[in-house]
Amino acid sequence: MSNSDPRIVHLVDDDEAIRRSVGFMLKTSGFRVQTYEDGMALLKAASSLEEGCILLDIRMAGMDGLEVQQTLQREGISLPVIIMTGHGDIGLAVKAMKAGAVDFIEKPFEKEALIRSLEEGFNRLLRKEATGDRMRDASVRLQALTAREREVLDGLARGLPNKTIAYDLGISPRTVEIHRANVMTKLSVRSLSEALRIAFAASGE
Repeated sequence: MSNSDPRIVHLVDDDEAIRRSVGFMLKTSGFRVQTYEDGMALLKAASSLEEGCILLDIRMAGMDGLEVQQTLQREGISLPVIIMTGHGDIGLAVKAMKAGAVDFIEKPFEKEALIRSLEEGFNRLLRKEATGDRMRDASVRLQALTAREREVLDGLARGLPNKTIAYDLGISPRTVEIHRANVMTKLSVRSLSEALRIAFAASGE
């Protein structure tokens, strides 16, 4: 898209301070921003949403981000969704990614992390990539992992914390952290969400 038609981000958060600060961050990065005070406000406008990315808080009063995401899908709205989570919401974020979210970012996040996630979302809009190609590519990348690294990644993909994965596999949490770091290195990814995207793509989720 040209600079005269900047890309739009639909920002959904029930915290006005977040809407203001993240909205400002996005505008100064060259995006147009449409804000919504909660999930219902977004859904009311759903049928006329301009094509762009949806930046969606997962914990909101009334309807949470997962419910909003599911409702959008039922209504056939397939805009890329990026989930914003607070500390400790990884399990919910994993569910959102299994349901098709592009990425999740933990608050408070750096501007660079937010822009990276949005770029992935806008790339998905442009690519409309073939699912079969994604599955094949992801399966090939996962072959670089050892059996134990795959087990750790599978645990992360189920939304389990390091301590639970360690207990299930009979290893220490520190060993889980080492395997997790190796997974990130071998898959050439910078965030857990990128690693999960590969795991879900390989399994066809």
